[in-house]
Amino acid sequence: MKIFLDANVLVSVLNKEYPLYTYSSRILSLASHPKFEVYTSPLCLAIAFYFAEKKHNAQLAKQKIDLLCRYIKIAPNASEGVSNTLKNKSIHDFEDGLEYYAAKTVGSMCIVTEDIKDFYFSEIEVLNCQDFFKRFLLN
Repeated sequence: MKIFLDANVLVSVLNKEYPLYTYSSRILSLASHPKFEVYTSPLCLAIAFYFAEKKHNAQLAKQKIDLLCRYIKIAPNASEGVSNTLKNKSIHDFEDGLEYYAAKTVGSMCIVTEDIKDFYFSEIEVLNCQDFFKRFLLN
């Protein structure tokens, strides 16, 4: 199963933000599970870096992003995604549109985010960390 992690999920792991960290870190650990492919985008990584740098420092933030990138896959933010975002009149937040089309490009079955309402236009299932955990990891 291919899943796409939004920036807020990455930030919660990099900055150990509780109580979300309890769920987000376990979801991120699925990157080493053979049944899951875990993706994010360069845009999400940039956002995660920004918040990790604010909490720690640039050097540590780079180390954390580097470690993260060793385990997860990176979906492209291609020009087609930019065009699709601009053309899609139901998308009001450009960033969310770019993330959505990155997830769609790699065939993600679900977007995991704490801001579910931001993806109101999504044809891909959108779940928060706790709901994803309950649905796919408790069984």
